[in-house]
Parts: sequence; C-alpha cells; structure tokens
Amino acid sequence: MILLNLCSNFAALYSKYMKKISFIGLLMLVLSSFQMQAQIDVVKETKIWTLEECVIYALDNNITIKQTELDTLDASINKRGAIGSFLPSVNGNMSHSWNVGLNQNITTGLLENQTTQYTAAGLNVGFDIYKGLQNQNRLRRANLTIIASKYQLTKIQEDVALNVANAYLNVIFNKEFLKVQQEQKRTNEKLLSQTQEYVNAGTLPKGDLLEVKATIASDTQKVILAENALLISKLSLAQLLQLKEFYNFDVSDEVSLLDEHNILDKKPNDIYAKAKEERTELKIAKNNLEIAMKDLSIARGAYQPTLQGFYSFNTRASYSDIVTGSIINAGDPTRPIGVVEGTNQLVVQPNYSSVLGGPLPIFDQFNNNKGQSFGVQLNVPIFNGFSVRN
Repeated sequence: MILLNLCSNFAALYSKYMKKISFIGLLMLVLSSFQMQAQIDVVKETKIWTLEECVIYALDNNITIKQTELDTLDASINKRGAIGSFLPSVNGNMSHSWNVGLNQNITTGLLENQTTQYTAAGLNVGFDIYKGLQNQNRLRRANLTIIASKYQLTKIQEDVALNVANAYLNVIFNKEFLKVQQEQKRTNEKLLSQTQEYVNAGTLPKGDLLEVKATIASDTQKVILAENALLISKLSLAQLLQLKEFYNFDVSDEVSLLDEHNILDKKPNDIYAKAKEERTELKIAKNNLEIAMKDLSIARGAYQPTLQGFYSFNTRASYSDIVTGSIINAGDPTRPIGVVEGTNQLVVQPNYSSVLGGPLPIFDQFNNNKGQSFGVQLNVPIFNGFSVRN
C-alpha cells in the first residue's frame, strides 16, 4: 500500500513537472521562431551598397557638406550687402511727445506751466559720393568670397568621397581577412582530425594533438577579432554615410577602379605639375590671398577723405490753442504808447486781445510746417587713435 502511494505521488509530480517543461519548451519554440523570422527579415532587407552608391549617398547627405553649402549661401548674402552699399539709405521717423511743466507757449512765446503735445515726422536720405573706393573693394571681396566658398565646398566633397572610398576599401579588406582566418581555421580543423587518427594509431605523440588544438583555439580568437574589425569598419562607413539603420548594411565585394586618365603611365613631374593646377587646396589658398589683399585695400581706403550727400524732410504738429484773430479789450480799450512833446499829452492806441481757437487739423499742420534740408558733408581723417594704421 505504501509503495502504491509513493508511485501515485511520483506520477502526479512527474505529470505536473512535464507540463511545465512542455510549456517552457513551447515558449522557447515560439521565441526562437520569432528570432528566426526577424533574422530572415533582416536578410531580406539587407541592401548591398556599391562604392559608387556610397559616394553619391554621402555627397547628398553628409552634414559637413550641408554646412559648407550654407556658407556658400552666406557668401551670396554678403555680396548683396556689398551691392547695397552703393545705394542710398532711406529712413523715416515719427515721434509723439508730452511736455509737462515750464514750457514755452508757442502761441504767446512766454514760459508757462502747462502740458503740451507734439507730433513730429521726418525722412532722411544719405548716400556716399566718395569713400576711398571701399565700397568697390568690398564688392570685389564679396565676389572672391563666393569663389572661395565654392572651392571649399568642392574640397569638402572631395574629402568626403575620399574618406568613403577609404572606409569602403577597409570593409573589403576586413572581409577578405576574415575569409583568410576562417579558411586557416578550417585547415587546422582538418589537421586536427588527421592528427587525432595518427595519435590513436600510435604514430604521433599526444603532445602534437594538443599543439594542434592550441592552434585552433588561437585561430578561433583571430576569427573573432577579424569579425569585430569587419563590424567596426562597417560602422565607420555607415557613420560617414549618416545611416541610422546600420545593422542591415553591407557592401559589395566587387570593386572596379578604372584608371581612365592613365595616371600610372605618366611621369611624376607631369603629375606634380598637373596637381599644382587642379588641386583644390591650392585654389583655396590663392583665393584667400586675393581676399586678404582686398582687405588691405579696404583698410587703406580709410586714409582718404569721404564725401557724403544728405537730404532731410521734417514736419510737425501741435495740439495747443492757436491765435485765430484779435478784438479790442473791453476792460482796457487803449494803452499809452508815449506823450506829445511840449504838451505832455498821452498818445494811446487801441489795446487788442488775441482770440484763441483750437488747433488746426493735424494733416493741415503737417502740410503747413514742412521743411527740407539737403547738402554734402566732407570728412577728412586726421587722427583717430591709430585705428586706421593698425
């Protein structure tokens, strides 16, 4: 009876345990199927890039190239500013003010404690007649800056293309190096099988078998290092291309580099002479030298006098009462102005008082109070704290 109970309990435990094992196995099977499907999808989506595709993609998406293109746009904007220096400057102004306290009454001309309001408007025009040829030199400098920015863009594009090609060839090299290490490992594994047979037959000592196993372990390490080097080289190339999904990135093993210009058949002196004419770095350096010379010309222009023309238009309006007429003062109709010589008889004249009225409409005042001024201004530099010389 006891034996039957023990067998029954063992069977129940075994059944429960096997159910857990079956559930875990089923879960592992599902997860492995998802992983296999994900690997299959990655393989399906893996794009094989050629060298030409990598270079074109990098030239279209590289951040440094885009920044240099913005520098070219900035140089064009600076040229518009240089052209604008030849044009007159026109500025309008308008103000409205409150004067509180002791102010001159524009109606009576007396100082009074009052609050007055004024509105003023104006237009100022200024233009350079002669400025030491600085404007002309700034325009020439702006044109040189545009050329320099284009050279710089070409230089960045060449550098990016060269770096991409170098990284691409590095991936190809690491691929071939990995194949060599894998083939070396397979060769040593075959040697291990043969050595094992010789050791079993007593032809070779067991020490030779251990040496072959050590060699295979070293080959395994070299294969892992080669795989890591290949992965790092792919990551470097993907970074140059600004790729986000680099895990499904691979390159073609076929690379065709054609020498269309027969460079390898030319003499070193001919290659050197051609490089001096075509290398973008030399063009940038020459252009920067010309820009520096224009900067010097602009600075020297500050030694010369400048002649400027100006035109100004102004008008104003007041909100104070104005004199609209005059009447005889009823309380004091006359006022003495002197005496007759000999008789000392007073001489009087009518005493008039001003009649005040509201201000004229604001636009009528603007029309009545308008004024203009124009002329030329000559500035001769004499001493300005060595700023021009410096």
